[in-house]
Amino acid sequence: MAVMKVIEVLAQSDKSWEDAAQQALKEAGRSVRNIKSIYVENLQAVVNDGHLAYRLDAKISFAVDAEHQESHGA
Repeated sequence: MAVMKVIEVLAQSDKSWEDAAQQALKEAGRSVRNIKSIYVENLQAVVNDGHLAYRLDAKISFAVDAEHQESHGA
């Protein structure tokens, strides 16, 4: 049986909300393996010197490694 974990991340992009979501996945992927989905919520656009900065909150789910579960009694 697969066990999933969820982390919440905040991301920002000067290009778009889609790019902010890509940045969230890219950064989370540096330390988390087996990412399965991203749930995007709370979109914001902030004005900085007349330019928009796109922000979002995202929940990223990932499968817990079966080897890791067995070796740590999870």
